[in-house]
Formats: sequence, C-alpha cells, structure tokens
Amino acid sequence: MSSSPQSEEIDSLPTGLKTILLMGNPNVGKSVFFSRITGTRVIASNYPGTTVGFTKGHMKLGEEEVEVIDVPGTYTLEPTSKAEEVASQMLHNGDLVINVLDATNLERNLYLTLELLERRIPVIVALNIWDDTKHRGISIDVAKLEERLGVPVIPTVAVTGQGIKELVNRIPEAISPRLPERTHDERWAAVGDVIEHVQTITHHHHTWLERLQDASIKPLTGLPIAAVVLVTSFFVIRFIGEGLITYVTDPIFENLWEPLVMKVSVALGSSGFWHDILIGRLFDGEIDFFQSLGVLTTGLYIPIGVVLPYIFAFYLILGLLEDVGYLPRLAVLLDNLMHRMGMHGYAIIPTMLGLGCCVPAIMATRILESKRERFIAATLISIAIPCAASQAMIIGLVGAEGVQYVAMVYGTLFVVWLVLGLILNRMIKGFSPELLIEIPPYRRPPWRAVLTKLWMRVYGFLKEALPIIMIAIFAIGILYNLGVFDAIANFAAPVVSGVFGLPEDAVVAMVVGFFRKDVAIGLLAPLSLSATQLVVGTVVLTMFFPCIAAFVVLARELGTKGLFMAIGIMLIATLVVGGLLNAIL
Repeated sequence: MSSSPQSEEIDSLPTGLKTILLMGNPNVGKSVFFSRITGTRVIASNYPGTTVGFTKGHMKLGEEEVEVIDVPGTYTLEPTSKAEEVASQMLHNGDLVINVLDATNLERNLYLTLELLERRIPVIVALNIWDDTKHRGISIDVAKLEERLGVPVIPTVAVTGQGIKELVNRIPEAISPRLPERTHDERWAAVGDVIEHVQTITHHHHTWLERLQDASIKPLTGLPIAAVVLVTSFFVIRFIGEGLITYVTDPIFENLWEPLVMKVSVALGSSGFWHDILIGRLFDGEIDFFQSLGVLTTGLYIPIGVVLPYIFAFYLILGLLEDVGYLPRLAVLLDNLMHRMGMHGYAIIPTMLGLGCCVPAIMATRILESKRERFIAATLISIAIPCAASQAMIIGLVGAEGVQYVAMVYGTLFVVWLVLGLILNRMIKGFSPELLIEIPPYRRPPWRAVLTKLWMRVYGFLKEALPIIMIAIFAIGILYNLGVFDAIANFAAPVVSGVFGLPEDAVVAMVVGFFRKDVAIGLLAPLSLSATQLVVGTVVLTMFFPCIAAFVVLARELGTKGLFMAIGIMLIATLVVGGLLNAIL
C-alpha cells in the first residue's frame, strides 16, 4: 500500500445536505472561522477547553439553510481526552466536514485530515492562517496538496475573511475519498510523503516578535516576562474596574436607581417583612447598597454595580492576552507548579481572575478539562484568593499598622493556596490531564473577535449569575428576618474568641463577610484590634465563606456534593490557619 493518501474510489456529494461539521486541531482559528460562515456570536479563544461543549449555527448554501456545528478541537479521532471523544462521536451526526488546518503547522494538522478521509464522509479543507506562512518562509503548493488529498483545498484567513467566500462556493465540490484504514505509523508516513511533495521552507531572519516568542517560553526569561504581564494586567483590570464603578455604576445606582427604590420603600411603609425582603434595612433612613440586603438593593448592586465592572475589565484583558497568543505560553511556564497542585497550567487564568473578583474566577474554571481540576481550582480560589475590593481594605486597614503586616496577610494566603493545593491533589481521587497544547505565534488581536467574545462572556454572566444571586439574596433575607443569622453568630462566638483570639464582636464581621468581604474587613476597624489581631482577622475573613455572589456561583459550578465538600475544606482550613496564626503571633 502506497503511503500517499490517494483515494481508491470517489463518491459525489450527497443530496439533502443538512449538517456541516467544522473540525480541526485546537488553536487553528476554528471558532473564528465558525463565526465568519454563520454570523453567530460565539466565543473564540486560543486555548483548549472553550469548545469542549459545541456551538451550533446556520448558513445559507444556495437556496437551502444548513446547520453548522463547531466541533471540539481534536488532534485525532482515536480519543485520548473527553474533548476528542466528543469530537469522534459527533462525526456520526454530520453530512459533510470542513476540516480547518493551520497552514503554518501543516504536518501536525494533516494527521487528523487523513483520519477524516478514511471515514468516508465528504470533506473540504480550509488551509487557515494562510497569511502567516510567508512570514515564516513556508511555501505550500495548494494545487498539489489538493491533488494528493483528493478533496478541495482553499487557503483562508478567518480573522479577515480571506478565502471564506471561495470555500463556501466550493462546498458542493466536497467529495468522500474512500481511503483504506491505516495504522498510526502508516498515517504519519503518508503525512511525511505529502509534506515532502507540497511544502518547502526557506530560511528567514527572526524578527523581534519571534525573538520575544522564544524568550517568553523559556523559564529564565519567561518567568520575569510573566511577572510583568500579570502585574500589569492586574493593575489595568483594577484601573478599568474601579473607574467603571466610580464613574458609571455608582452614579447610576445613587442618582437614578436609589430615588426609585426609596419610593417603593415609602409605599411599603419603610419597614415590615416584605420591605425588609425587597428593600432591606435602612440606615438613618437611607439605603446602603452594601448592607441593606434587599433584593432590589444589595441583590442588584452587588452583581451589577460591583462585580460586573471587574468582569468587563478582566474579560477584556483576558481576551487580548488570548488572541495575542500569550496565554498558552503562560500556561506552559506554570504547568509544573500547577500540576503538583492537581491542575494544569491553564488554572492560572481563573486564579488570576480571582484577584479581581471571585465570581467570574469560579465561572472561568470551566476551561479546565476534568471535574477534579475544576473542584480544586474553585475551592482554592474561594479560600485563598482575595478579591480586589478585599485587597483595598486589607491594604488600607492593615497597612496602617505597617507594610510588614500586609506582607504577613498575603504571605499566609499564598502558603495556604500552595499547601492546600498539594493536599487536595493527594486527597481528591482522579487525575489531571497533561497540558497538550499548540503554542500559536504572537499575532495582532482581531478586535472584532475580542469584542464579540467580551460581549458573550459579559452576557453569560448576567444570564447565569444575576438570577441566582437575586434568588439567594431573597432566601437569605427571609432567614435573616427569622433570626437564623443571629443564632449562627451566637454559636460561633466561643470559636472566634477562643481559637482566633478575637473579641466576640468580630462575629458580626464574619456574618457580614458572607454578604460582602470588604465591608466585613472594614468592621474590624472599630474593634481596637492589635496589629497581629488584624492579621488574624483579615486572613480568617478572607478564608471563611466566600461572599454570597461567589457562594451561589460555587454551588452552581460544583453541585451539591462538591459544594458541601468545599465548605468542609473551608471550615477546617480556616480553623487550622486562624488558630496557628493566633498561636504564632
């Protein structure tokens, strides 16, 4: 049998085409390609995991409307992961495959192509990222490649739309070569034969961008670059988030929403059961959006007025880092450390997000492949990662006693994050998949894709998180009015005083911390605590239950069993660390 993938028999395109599958390796621009041919708003990312679920859209083909499915990225139809298993299964549901290849990495991509050609389904090949080939000194004879594969091959640039129209016009030419099934080694031999005949590579001088690509992946230079990128991103996110709160959301709530809610308050008699549920408590006759705890006050203000600005800021920066091509490098750099904690390198993304707000951070754990990884990442974020608002209070309150005490707080939380991760890695059954990713070259970010992705992520938060946060505020308002939280405070007082060495009045701060962490830390100010007590108090409040918004999202992401496991870990870790700090300091 020849190693060349020539077809033995050719079938014509079947009539009644209803479903087109978009298939390819991860990081070949498949999701952007999908949005180009369907016009559907989808999330387009440079990291594996985004399309573990699949997205559907529709396109016009002649006079007919056909369904297009964006299949999870896969390197092979012989599954080695959940994403590849899903991709292989979905192949049975399609009438035609558009196989998207990365033209700058043709050899790696062709293995999947040959597998598809063996499955006797009509195939058309999109040779994507075509514009990058000339920059890399790569020359591909498209006509020869088409001849050797036996199916149409069209060079495309999905981010600009180049070649997309030609590809759609040539879909009726897609054919189904009946290749014999091959072994793993025979396929790679066939790939080598194709490459030898259709591709030539010429030397070209490295540009400064290519030198930066190399530097950002090597530990010696990559770690300092990563530190600069992460620190810069963090401050940019805080700048945008705080700016939106100060100049957009706060004025809207204070000047437009508060007068309307006050009218509702008056109509409800300014007190009473339903007033306390909908409006919450009044402070000196005024609404406090942080502490009133009403559905129409705190229930709306926390997710929209406080969390949403940070979500917007973070997802904007995250989208830029994704589409520039930096995040895969960051993941590879940190993979060894994260793997020891039961996760792979991409877990740094939700962890970094937690420094802005824990709600989108917990939601972002979906990019991790296994349920075990998602549990470990979400639990560590909930326990050891202080949000931006909490950090502002830590720096302001504890920093007044001296920078060394702020260092104690952050140092303790970092050790907790690291040690608890090592423990959970041993305690939680299962395994963490290896980090198998293609590292794309640095590219200019396609602004249309960045903004589309930003909108979809923000919309996803509003659609998923806002309703459950408001329902939770409603339920907690009922419990609060029934005196449940007072009972909890009384029960916890001996622990707060005996184990943590804090005055009993600190129980109020811990209860408030369930609603708002930064307000809870602020409530430590009037208690006349010593510097070491402030360290213990802020660490305990950070590690204790996440705020209500993060709590309900945690419940949604982990499920009932996972939530109770996470709660148990939180309580034990808080008691142990708080007690040790009290004993040491």
